[in-house]
Amino acid sequence: MVEMNRRRLLAGGAIAGTAGLAAGCDCGPATDLSAGAAGGLAERELKMVTTWPKDFPGLGTMAERTAQFITEMSGGAMRVKVFAAGELVSAFESFDAVATGAADIYHGAEYYWVGKSKAYPFFTAVPFGMTATEIMAWTAFGGGQELWDELAAGFNIKPFIAGNTGHQMGGWFKRPFDSVEDLRGRKIRMPGIGGEVLRRIGASAVALSGGEIYQALQSGAIDGTEWVGPWNDLAFGFYREAKYYYWPGFHEPGAQLGVGVNLDLWNGLTLQEKSIIDGACQRANHLSIAEYGHFNGIALEQLVNDHDVQLRQMPEDVMAALARETKIVLEEIGASDDISRRIFESYKEAIRRSGEWSRISDEAYMATRRRVFDL
Repeated sequence: MVEMNRRRLLAGGAIAGTAGLAAGCDCGPATDLSAGAAGGLAERELKMVTTWPKDFPGLGTMAERTAQFITEMSGGAMRVKVFAAGELVSAFESFDAVATGAADIYHGAEYYWVGKSKAYPFFTAVPFGMTATEIMAWTAFGGGQELWDELAAGFNIKPFIAGNTGHQMGGWFKRPFDSVEDLRGRKIRMPGIGGEVLRRIGASAVALSGGEIYQALQSGAIDGTEWVGPWNDLAFGFYREAKYYYWPGFHEPGAQLGVGVNLDLWNGLTLQEKSIIDGACQRANHLSIAEYGHFNGIALEQLVNDHDVQLRQMPEDVMAALARETKIVLEEIGASDDISRRIFESYKEAIRRSGEWSRISDEAYMATRRRVFDL
């Protein structure tokens, strides 16, 4: 999700114009920080690098908000300057920049660091994994944060939740499909574990950065692509090249975004400074979930009503095949080393605990709510 030119990004429709930092933000009026440090805090200039293009709707504004909240909540003592992908380091160099101290903080998706550890995707999203509320529950109360801390400490980083896109869509396709057989050989942009699962059912998974997707779809280099959801997908204009929009997504059911702080810096902070960073990340996370919930609904209406997009449900045999292969891939990851095994076991146990409650609460409720509101 990187390297997208801002003009192309905002060309997808009027909805993208609402994506600025103020959209959905309860920050209140701008704060005058000219008075300097508050409460006796030492003044610090902190550099945040991100994996997102500048002014990127939703994902990029999560980073901007987090930095803004740290600055405001510290009364201006902790001033955070945000560098978009490519401004200080490239998107995928953000992790190493923070680990080595070349930057102080990163904002990105933890599954980008799968080259560091196969366990990292569990802290963003894995196919058929946790929803937004479930991954928040596991991280905060189910042992996930402690395991994440242990994993990241090996790279000199202290991690935090700092955003979530909610459920993502299954993707855009030039031609419809009705079975697993129809997908064999099709070139589909999907990175990470989801891409590996697609390969195992016979599709050809392609890993492309965000800035490369539209052109590849336009030229026919790929037959389909996933991205995020209606809000971000409308901004990218995929509907111009592919009219079939599939649901539900299997690969990222609640994609959690993270902040990483250089561990040496973190250990040197006061309790008050640590609390400010923690609180800022939690506030940014809360707003991102609300923001995606709001703008995805508006964008979906625009895609269907204004751009003749055809919504299609994933065929049952496709979902069954994806689920079967996902189980195998995740078990392979869990068997790869000790920390991956412990993270996978904790993740599975958290899903087991929440599964029955989800079945008799959200699942049952959603199935009947449409009768009241004619959905």
